[in-house]
Amino acid sequence: MDLLRGLAICFVLMNHVNMQLLGAKVSYTQGLPRQLVSSLVWNGQFGVQIFFVISGFLITSTTLRRWGSASSVNVLDFYRLRFARIAPLMMLLLLILSVLHLTHVKGFVVGEKTGGLGRALAAALTFHVNLLEARRGYLPASWDILWSLSVEEMFYLCFPLVCRTFRRTSFLSALLFVFVFLGPFARSEALNHNPVWREYSYLGGMDGIALGCLTALFSAKGRLSEKTLRVAGAAGTMMLVFILCFSIRADRWGLGRSGLDMTVLGLGTCLVLAAVAQTRWRAPGFAGPLVRLGRLSYEVYLTHIFVVLSVFHLFLTMHKPVRAVPGMFLVVLLLSGLLGAVVSRSYSEPMNRWLRERWVKDTTRLGSIPQEEAMSV
Repeated sequence: MDLLRGLAICFVLMNHVNMQLLGAKVSYTQGLPRQLVSSLVWNGQFGVQIFFVISGFLITSTTLRRWGSASSVNVLDFYRLRFARIAPLMMLLLLILSVLHLTHVKGFVVGEKTGGLGRALAAALTFHVNLLEARRGYLPASWDILWSLSVEEMFYLCFPLVCRTFRRTSFLSALLFVFVFLGPFARSEALNHNPVWREYSYLGGMDGIALGCLTALFSAKGRLSEKTLRVAGAAGTMMLVFILCFSIRADRWGLGRSGLDMTVLGLGTCLVLAAVAQTRWRAPGFAGPLVRLGRLSYEVYLTHIFVVLSVFHLFLTMHKPVRAVPGMFLVVLLLSGLLGAVVSRSYSEPMNRWLRERWVKDTTRLGSIPQEEAMSV
């Protein structure tokens, strides 16, 4: 799972560097195959979809381990645990972004068209940055990344309440299937004419989370045979490779226009997760850097934009040498991982542990999952 998250965060970072280069009209892809360019720098949205699926899987899995069943979830403790993991770093980020806006630092000022600083803060704190951008246009890149948190946080807000309401697993699963069914319609060009909302809508991301939840519920029912798990893992890997590495062909088949490309990606991720969860497969040693990056994905995601903008500013002062572009991508990946590690070790994880120990009275609940998994969820 950490390997998948590592790949996903790499897709996001590469995409955001690419967007800066395009904005500066740096033609660095000339002579390269279209599919290679697409796979390297245009898979950011696919990376977020992978994150959504893994989030649904992890939250449901840990809920089952902590409370025995989804219907037994302690709603207040669930919110406290989510707050402890998400809020400290997010609040620090919003504070830093507010200071940068008020001091008029270029690239961090929220324009009046989108409502200014107050409106952006309100959207971030009430989980609707995605809705604000769909209605008023994009926020600065440093704020724009919060759209995906709006989708996830809305899920976290509703998840324990839905679990307590739909007490039978079959009822909960039926509702999750409804979200899976509606996802492609929310992303369809024919049914959704707002390009921002096609990518950022709640329903357009919630189907990935629902798929992850369903995979966790299914995996908890019993162990599959080794042969079945091998077939599932191979099929899931092929689906991931197809969407990530043959996206142009997928678009020709109409999967992108219909919103089904994300569904295929989500299903592939789920098959891999099911196989990994039951076989306890470990990533090979050479993938260690990606695995570590995956474990820090939340910290890297919220802080990487500072690295991207800083490195890109340096690139501009060097008069945009095209030969330096590959190195810029690598430097951004490296420095973003290092910054995420520093932030995790010095701030977000100490705050996470402190808040959990202070708020959750039954500390055995905190020890019911592996420590490295607890850090990630």
